[in-house]
Formats: sequence, structure tokens, C-alpha cells
Amino acid sequence: MTLRPLPLRSVAAALLAACLFAPSARAALFDDEEARKRIEATNQRLTQVQKQLDERISALEAQLKSQGLVELFGQVEQLKSDVARLRGQIEVLNHELEQSQKRQRDLYVDLDSRLRRLEGGLGAAPALTGPGAPTAPAGAPAGAASGTQPPPAPVAAAPPVAGAGGRPAAAAPDAPGEQRAYDTALEQFRAGSYGAAIAGFASFVKAYPKSPLAPSAQYWIGNAYFAQKDYKAAIAAQRQLAGAYPDSAKVPDALLNIATCQVELGDAAASRRTLEELIAKYPHSEAATKARQRLAIR
Repeated sequence: MTLRPLPLRSVAAALLAACLFAPSARAALFDDEEARKRIEATNQRLTQVQKQLDERISALEAQLKSQGLVELFGQVEQLKSDVARLRGQIEVLNHELEQSQKRQRDLYVDLDSRLRRLEGGLGAAPALTGPGAPTAPAGAPAGAASGTQPPPAPVAAAPPVAGAGGRPAAAAPDAPGEQRAYDTALEQFRAGSYGAAIAGFASFVKAYPKSPLAPSAQYWIGNAYFAQKDYKAAIAAQRQLAGAYPDSAKVPDALLNIATCQVELGDAAASRRTLEELIAKYPHSEAATKARQRLAIR
């Protein structure tokens, strides 16, 4: 069997095809190598960045552990010390406030007792007795002292003692139960039992509305509400005193207390009007003097 030679045209076509496809193959091979190199370079950069980030995070954690926590612990200790100091100051202030309130209650009670004595009038002066008293000689009239004249004839009773503003003071209470009820409520106020004191004084005013102690009882109701920081109820109680007993010597003090309650409620304009009303109606009272001082400060 003999081989037949290929035609010249077929050989030429094969050579031409080989020349055409050889650069494409080399180009494809070059592109794959370049892409792999770039991927490897990118992976290396990523690895390096990740390593740098890990190092920085580790450094920050170490700094927080060594410095931040120490500083935070120091700040916490300082706060504990400040809280302890403030608690001590609060305890001292609470003690001083309690003492001040006690002194204020005692002052109120003392003033009330003095006003009651003035309103009730002074009793007859006691007779002079004792070792220093003069003795009557033998045969002298009974009750006459040595070197003195016989006692004068009885005279008419003196008019009642005038109260605040020139008004006659009310007579002292007669019924023992009336005085006992008032004193019981007053003792409750002095002890700081303001709720019981309010109930006691309210019962007293209801049971003895014509008593000379009724204005004082109504006045203490307002003060008890003020001690409870119920300023609106305190104002209502003092207004009731001024309306029901306009001639009482307690009214100027009641108006002064109303002005104080209005300040506590944040109504400075109403407080000023109340102080001006007090000065206009009771210009010579001690409460009016305090009202002028308050207006001068403002």
C-alpha cells in the first residue's frame, strides 16, 4: 500500500490555521498567570492588614487592662468617698432641721401662752406676805399694816385689757374641759403629731366656736398644715381664721403665714399682695414689721 501525498492546498491551510491560533493560546496562558499573581498579592496584603489590626486590638486591650481599669477603679472609689461625705452632711442637716423645727414649735407654744395670758388679763396682785411684809400693831384694824392707812373703799372693776389694734381681749375660758381639750391638741402639735393636732384643734373649734381660744386653735391648724408642707390647706385654714375671727390678735400672724405659704407655692406676686394687705390693715403689729422687712428684701 502506497501513501498518497497531501495536496499542496491542504498543507497550506493547515499551516495558516496553526499560525493564527498560536498567539491566542499564548495570550490565554499569560492572562491566567497574571490573574493568579494578582490574587496572591491581594491575599498577602489582606493577611498583612489583618495582622496589623490584630496587633492594634491587642495593644488597645492591654492599655485598657493596664490603665483604663485602674483609672475607672480610682473614679469609683472617689465616688464612694463623695457619697459617704454627702451622706454625713445630709445627716447633720437633718439633725439641725429637726432641732430648728423643735425650737420653732417651742417658740410658737411660748408665744401662744403669752398671748393667752394677755388676752385673759392679769389676775389680782398677790398680797405681800413673808418675813419682809409689814405687821400690824396691836389694836390696829384687821388687815392694816404698820404706818399705813386703812384700805380704800372698793372701786369699780377695771375695763378689760386691750388686745392688738386696740380691740378688747376676750375673756379666759371657763370650762375646765375646754382648756383641757385645747392643751391636749397643743401638746400633740409640740410633739410633732401634726395630724392628731389638726384633728384635735378642729374638734375644739367645732365644739367651742365662741371660746376665746377658738382663734388660736384655728391658727394652730394652719401651722400644723404648714409643718406637713400642705401649703394650700394651710392657706385655707388661716383664711378661715381671718374670716371667722377678724378681730383676733392672731389675724396679722395668720396673714404673714399665708404669705410664707404662697412663697413656698412659687406665687411671689400673691405673697407680695398678702404682705401689703397685712401692712395696710394692721400697720402697728409685729407681723407688719416683718412684712415690711420682707418687702424691703425683695
